[in-house]
Amino acid sequence: MTGDRALILDFGGVVTRTLFETHDITERALGLPAGSLTWRGPFDTASDPLWLAMQNREISERDYWLARTGEVGRMLGEEWTEMQTFVRRARGAEPELVLRPEARDAIVKVSAAGLKLAILSNELDLFYGVEFRKRFPLIELFDVIVDATYTKILKPDPRAYELVLSELGLPREACVFVDDQKKNIEGAEAVRLPFVHFDVTRPAEGYARALAMLGL
Repeated sequence: MTGDRALILDFGGVVTRTLFETHDITERALGLPAGSLTWRGPFDTASDPLWLAMQNREISERDYWLARTGEVGRMLGEEWTEMQTFVRRARGAEPELVLRPEARDAIVKVSAAGLKLAILSNELDLFYGVEFRKRFPLIELFDVIVDATYTKILKPDPRAYELVLSELGLPREACVFVDDQKKNIEGAEAVRLPFVHFDVTRPAEGYARALAMLGL
């Protein structure tokens, strides 16, 4: 029976490579010298005390990225106060370059197997922009996109998870949710939605586990 299970993916970090992984793309896009961006988040926590502060919940994820946004803007002699400025300037021109290869393979496999695909994001269009989403590879394979840019319901609010389940028309036990942020995983756990806590430094393992949970 097809369509009886679903893979629900966070977008940034899970479907796309993180901004930590694409410093070379960012530097080229912005005309910065190679090696200008040195913060590496989970890939080198010693290089990034601000990331550790976010992981310890001393600051929010948005606070972290606002700080990095302002920092990169100043490198260009500009005043950037919104995360979307950074994201769109850094990677908006070539969306295919930031798609995770492991995500591509998993999305194609799930779609080919006749299962449903969904995105549950806090800021898909807010950060990336509508035009980026429209041009993003494989976006047409997704049955449901729930984006808090429009719903105003941010993970880990239980209503966010219930909304995507409602739009999929599936029971929670038939779905697997994948996210790289611990607080969002805790939100899924609270509503009894099966999950994979995605480690951006080991993407193949995360996708392999999610597919196995779906019987693929």
